[in-house]
Amino acid sequence: MSPNDGDRSNGREPLLSVQPPADVLAGHPTTAYFWGHVAASGTVSDESLEVVTSDERSAETLLAIAGGDVARETTTREYAHDTSITRTAEEYTLTLDGDREAEGGLFGRSTTAGLPVDGRGNYRFGAFSSHDRELLRGLLEGCGTVCFKSSQGTVGISFVHDDDELLSTVRNLLAGCPVETPLGDLAETSSSGYWFGVNDDAAPALGRWLYENCEETGLYAPSRRRKLERSLEQAEAIE
Repeated sequence: MSPNDGDRSNGREPLLSVQPPADVLAGHPTTAYFWGHVAASGTVSDESLEVVTSDERSAETLLAIAGGDVARETTTREYAHDTSITRTAEEYTLTLDGDREAEGGLFGRSTTAGLPVDGRGNYRFGAFSSHDRELLRGLLEGCGTVCFKSSQGTVGISFVHDDDELLSTVRNLLAGCPVETPLGDLAETSSSGYWFGVNDDAAPALGRWLYENCEETGLYAPSRRRKLERSLEQAEAIE
């Protein structure tokens, strides 16, 4: 599987109207998508929250949901599966400061105990159980990889993160989704993180389900959906 270096948008899609939720901690498609991104590529403390995305449109969507500020920078990172490979890309960091956003701390909570994060930094997703598609889409866009495997002629979907407990949570969410999704074992990467892959035979159906009707809400990264569509087209051309 090659590095996911195609996430930067080629031609912007318009930002759809995303209605900010009355409570960013309550169960709602927008909050499920937001916290999926935070868990996958974010950092939460009592005073602030940061979440990183490689898709500008997605960053604007997260900004519309939760407020804050977005900064853009060019970064070079090692590829998790092979640290000898690096990729350079534009990244967008959403930052929310608790003192500025609400009295009493971040989202009105004086400590992270009021957020879907426990004292060890693990995420509690019970409030979003009715919105597993949006939650998983946020997780995929934050710490997932979509690619076309030219050697096998198949689509690959995998998840990579430094926290094996978070990946175990993702595995449980995938087990409960309506699409049958057999998974490979959780394994270590060469960068001391962890990863697992979706069975190649199941990846197309999972990808289509994750992005089905996403235009209706605007809760998706256009570049990631295009990467999925291109990979599906390449695989179908070989069949």
